[in-house]
Amino acid sequence: MRLLFLILLTLLPLRAMAQDAALLVADQLYITRERELVASGNVEAFQNGVRLRASSIRYDQGTGALSIEGPITLTEGDGTVINATAAELDAGLRNGILKGARLVLNQQLQLAAVQIERVDGRYNQLYKTAVTSCRICDDGSAPLWQIRAKRVIYDELEEQLYFDEAQFRIGRIPVFYIPRLRLPGPTVERASGFLVPSIRSTSALGTGLKIPYFIKLSDKRDLTLTPYLSSSTSTLELRYRQAYRNGRIQLDAAVTKDDLLSTKTRGYLFGRGLFALPQEFKLNFAIETVSDDGYLEAYGYSDADRLKSELTVSRARRDEYIRGSLYNFKSLRDDEDNNTVPTLVLDGEYERRFFPTALGGEIRTRLVAHSHSRISDLAIDSDDADDIVDGRDVARLNAKIDWLRSFTFPVGLRVDTRLGAALNTFNIRQDDTFTSDPSELTPDVAITLRYPLSKTNAAGVSHILEPVMQLSWVGGSRLDIPNEESTLVEFDQGNLLSMSRFPRADRRERGAIAAIGLGWSRFNPQGWDAQLSVGQVFRRDDDSDFSTTSGLNGLSSDFLLAGQISSGAGVILTGRSLFEDDFTLSKAELRGDYAFKRGRIGGSYVWLEEDAFEDRDSEVSEFTLDGSYKVNPFWTASANWRYDVSADRAATAGIGLSYENECVTLDLRVKRRYTSSTSVEPSTDFGFNIGLRGFSADTGTERYVRSCSN
Repeated sequence: MRLLFLILLTLLPLRAMAQDAALLVADQLYITRERELVASGNVEAFQNGVRLRASSIRYDQGTGALSIEGPITLTEGDGTVINATAAELDAGLRNGILKGARLVLNQQLQLAAVQIERVDGRYNQLYKTAVTSCRICDDGSAPLWQIRAKRVIYDELEEQLYFDEAQFRIGRIPVFYIPRLRLPGPTVERASGFLVPSIRSTSALGTGLKIPYFIKLSDKRDLTLTPYLSSSTSTLELRYRQAYRNGRIQLDAAVTKDDLLSTKTRGYLFGRGLFALPQEFKLNFAIETVSDDGYLEAYGYSDADRLKSELTVSRARRDEYIRGSLYNFKSLRDDEDNNTVPTLVLDGEYERRFFPTALGGEIRTRLVAHSHSRISDLAIDSDDADDIVDGRDVARLNAKIDWLRSFTFPVGLRVDTRLGAALNTFNIRQDDTFTSDPSELTPDVAITLRYPLSKTNAAGVSHILEPVMQLSWVGGSRLDIPNEESTLVEFDQGNLLSMSRFPRADRRERGAIAAIGLGWSRFNPQGWDAQLSVGQVFRRDDDSDFSTTSGLNGLSSDFLLAGQISSGAGVILTGRSLFEDDFTLSKAELRGDYAFKRGRIGGSYVWLEEDAFEDRDSEVSEFTLDGSYKVNPFWTASANWRYDVSADRAATAGIGLSYENECVTLDLRVKRRYTSSTSVEPSTDFGFNIGLRGFSADTGTERYVRSCSN
């Protein structure tokens, strides 16, 4: 019969039990003539948060020593587990020696040793140790990787591992030797030390090695320094992060000396920050700067062709929105001169809505202030109006008030009405060809009719059909001001019913306009869903500020067709097209994705006509393909490809291969850039990363454990 025996301090006066009682469970329990307490058969002991399982325990009341026979399992509250064949410990299980032992940390990292010496319940000293997070089979085969060391000390309080005379092995083959080594335990999220190195090889910079070193400055600050060395470059990368009570910042930077521009020190700085301010305001900032146009692309830091630094303060409430922003732009494009494109931009807006009981409906007010300036101080006059080197600066103030009210009639007809007015004033500097301070007051009115129809069949499939028509009128005539902000116009289902389809307030549609559309949706809980939208816009007077490819030029717009189909089983198709009156295609985009059990594949196609109004000298026709496939539970392959049909050549291509199991991650990437510019040449990049699991906090991602039978 199994006995449960509780030994209180009066029976077992152990100094280690001065505060906590010990609980001992065994099949047999007795005291010998030598006053030794003997427990045998399925023994379990609990003391100060430590749980011990063994075949037998002998306790010497005189010396306070425990002699334990295995198999032994000692488990601590933090998840540390020690397995051993025999042990000599004190009564508090805090000091002693365990033989033939294995230390397991967080169910990830295994440390096998001839002997483990416990000191003060904090330090575990392991002698002749093998360390790995790989599964170890009983057939005697070596793990995928391991670290052999003469001695390893595990500090349970600091959760750090200290190695003496460490040797890293792949299988049984020694790779390199390190006299002293410190690594964090598997539960440590942030600790100073080296991170996983990576190899990067490019046709421009050769093969190089990145060795990041993480520095924990405090619980809220850290710095990562990454030397990047190859035959053609010496680069130091930096990342600084800091968390505050009300926000956070991150700075990424690099400093370079290389053979590409040997006479110049190159580098970049990107920064981000977000802070919560009083009264529900938020502050966010961004810093983006680089030494030269080709640096980011050559080193793989970013593929952006314009950099934007900003400082924004904003607040969003249910009936109010406030925002103030300062932007600075820097173009990296070959065909743009930073002296003659707007670089400094001030932008602010205030929007508020009210619900008056006397009038009903909603009153919406909006105030927008904007200015942009160029570095160039060259003014335009009537003799050089076509000169691209100019310094025109523009500021504007736009105020808008609208009254909106909706009515729903018993037959199901919904009527939305809008009545409003806008005040616009502009200030144009360094350009004598336009009036310096034009202003206008513009009234507008619109009525929208909707008649939604719905049907649900016996199978639960729902259909919704909604015809819609809008009649609107905007008064006044367009001011004689330059088109600085509304040069690119998109016509889609999102602005079919807008009062103005220009993206910014320096342009606005005028006169009488009608828009008609039809929307259809299908929802099937057990199968495929679909949405389809068609529409067209008609106007009494032609608007010459709409480009040909916008689809909105002429008295009638192009025919809009947009839709999406989802199978419910991983297939999604999305498309949008514009057709001219003779149903010839003027603009098209299509995206398709298929997700299946072992991966996904997707592709897109875009076609645009050439349009000098939009600074597009030739048509755009390109498609992209991307996808990934899980070859087996460990290997995943991926690829992407972008092809320029107009130029009849590939633009970019890339392939990847990754491996992941319980103890290692491996990632290989190859990327080819075919296009060139004055600052960037075609190049091929190779990236290789390998990570050892067990020396950092668990990523939480799914991973598979290899089987010993394979």
